[in-house]
Amino acid sequence: VQLQASGGGLVQVGGSLRLSCAASGRVFGTYNMGWFRRAPGKEREFVAAIRWTGNSTYYADSVKGRFTISRDNAKNTVNLQMNSLKPEDTADYYCAAGSTRSFSSGSDYYTSATYAYWGQGTQVTVSS
Repeated sequence: VQLQASGGGLVQVGGSLRLSCAASGRVFGTYNMGWFRRAPGKEREFVAAIRWTGNSTYYADSVKGRFTISRDNAKNTVNLQMNSLKPEDTADYYCAAGSTRSFSSGSDYYTSATYAYWGQGTQVTVSS
């Protein structure tokens, strides 16, 4: 699976951005997908994830209620709608894919090691 993230940019506090991740490969629909981010000088952290069926989603507490993850298996895409952006959301955002075989519990969605495939980052900068 190859992943291509896009949609990052510069936005003011309170603004919105929509990140997209396009995946290659016919098996996209059987992969769980996640978004992670890495802020300057910080560790990579979990942002959001969605089950391969699209019927379960997971969010970091810091983005819950502001970000929405969705997927379109027919188009091989996963999106992250980000609203009410804050300066602390500034980071490089990465989409990731993991085979369902790698997930044995809900906690696995939050762990970067569960995801075998990663796209390049797309930069999000929130200015105050």
